[in-house]
Amino acid sequence: MARVTVEDCIDKVDNRFELVLLASHRARQISQGASITIDRDNDKNPVVALREIADETLSPDDLKEDLIHSLQKHVEVDEPEPDPASVAIAGVLTASSEDEDAPEPMTFDQMSEEDLLAGIEGLVPPEKSDDY
Repeated sequence: MARVTVEDCIDKVDNRFELVLLASHRARQISQGASITIDRDNDKNPVVALREIADETLSPDDLKEDLIHSLQKHVEVDEPEPDPASVAIAGVLTASSEDEDAPEPMTFDQMSEEDLLAGIEGLVPPEKSDDY
């Protein structure tokens, strides 16, 4: 049964190594209690995972994304950048509500991309000396 299932899966996942990774990941999910999308028919978890991939009840791309996500140790969350106007308003509100004895928050100068590029172009490489 499993050999036919592997041959059926090659149409959905071209690389056999990737197929093994995806099926083993799905088999681990099933053993941890994930619901299966096909009838079990007295098959073990790896065979059920292969049959799910062959029957296209699960998308290989979704399985791949889930596998990558499970292997990541640090997941970055894309958060939208704050609107400069709302940051300025928030800064004014917090500054007016603070004590007068509290130190002022640090501010940083803003530089445009053009100014940064102009500054980089104006840099001169250090002269070579015989000391090296």
